[in-house]
Amino acid sequence: MTAHATDYTWFTRRYPVLGEACCLTQVQGLAAGELLRRFNALPGTGAVGLEEVVARWSSYTNGADAEARELFDPAEDRLLVAVTELDGWALAVEPFGYLGTLDAEILRLAEGTRLVSHYRNALGADHFHWWEHGIQRLHFEPLFPDQRDGTDAEAPGIPELLTACGFELETEAYDRCGEAAFALAERLTDVRLDPERLEAATFRIGYAPRP
Repeated sequence: MTAHATDYTWFTRRYPVLGEACCLTQVQGLAAGELLRRFNALPGTGAVGLEEVVARWSSYTNGADAEARELFDPAEDRLLVAVTELDGWALAVEPFGYLGTLDAEILRLAEGTRLVSHYRNALGADHFHWWEHGIQRLHFEPLFPDQRDGTDAEAPGIPELLTACGFELETEAYDRCGEAAFALAERLTDVRLDPERLEAATFRIGYAPRP
């Protein structure tokens, strides 16, 4: 894969709500239902296409999600998670969610396998995670790609990989750090995301407890 930040400039234009805040988590070798189970999510019905997922999230946050009202007490604090399967990986999308960036959640989500997640919000908070079999291989904030931790944080080739994705390690250029996170996720998973694939995908909706 030769993905670069410029390959993902479409995301915030196509999905402006997700451009404000979202978390994308990819877990290798899991079915969508199993990933929802690892989120401890109450399973709901399906949604075809990411635009429908965003519409379902909007309905849920506005208190108009009849399915959610049937599944659990409105007083319960839960986050909507939508999961699909692409190229041998389960992909979870959390509009305005962040579960895929929490270490305690990641340990459960990635048990026995590999996980790549990235998160952003309009306030500038962002995270990128790469875990394998309970070990954090790489973590950093895309705004500050020169400040990394994890077993592979300073491994040979990591700076070159980040630069190839579009991260600026030597300057304070932030314009495309979110898009570069998408590119890095693609290089680590070999799963390319594009509008056509995301709109053709069938997502399973779940409602996960907020920690």
